[in-house]
Amino acid sequence: MPNRPVLDFWYEFASPYSFLSALRIEPLAEAADVSIRWRPFLLGPIFAANGWSTSPFALFPSKGRYMWRDVERRAGRIGLPLVKPETFPQNSLIAARLALAGREAGWMPAFSKALFRAGFGEGRNIAEEAVLNAALKEAGADPGVAYPASRSEEVKGRLRAEIEYAKSIGIFGAPTFVTEDGEIFWGDDRLEEALDWSRHGR
Repeated sequence: MPNRPVLDFWYEFASPYSFLSALRIEPLAEAADVSIRWRPFLLGPIFAANGWSTSPFALFPSKGRYMWRDVERRAGRIGLPLVKPETFPQNSLIAARLALAGREAGWMPAFSKALFRAGFGEGRNIAEEAVLNAALKEAGADPGVAYPASRSEEVKGRLRAEIEYAKSIGIFGAPTFVTEDGEIFWGDDRLEEALDWSRHGR
């Protein structure tokens, strides 16, 4: 039996569109017979390289207003609650490190989905320890093990390497989907197209 194609799912915990994709990607990928590789990263350094101090959705009010209404519409279509966090964009550094600490242990996807639900489904602060702990426990992870691992030089270095790699292949936003043949699809609304390309190469 041939191996399933793999689609890289690059996501940022502070990204509303990543929230949408994270909570719908698995059943769609299963139906398409495509495996997903979850790749959390940070957009801040990529924005900074473009001369932006924060998200363009925060820098340009009209763009931000449209984005929130668009996310609200898209979330409503798939039955997801949406609560705008008090602070946007949120600080996602610890979240990204924790997710990477769970890659080998296998709880990265479950943790990521739980934290996205907290951040955008409930409007919680994803930098707060209580919120992170709840997501870890929901994913079956032990915070007493996950936190020390996330603070290790190995995980910190892994996150830096992921960001640099994302830059090198031309990623500029989240979510971004990258097929095995290097095709890049940006945005939640390109998820189905990315899966189709991954499966059929067109």
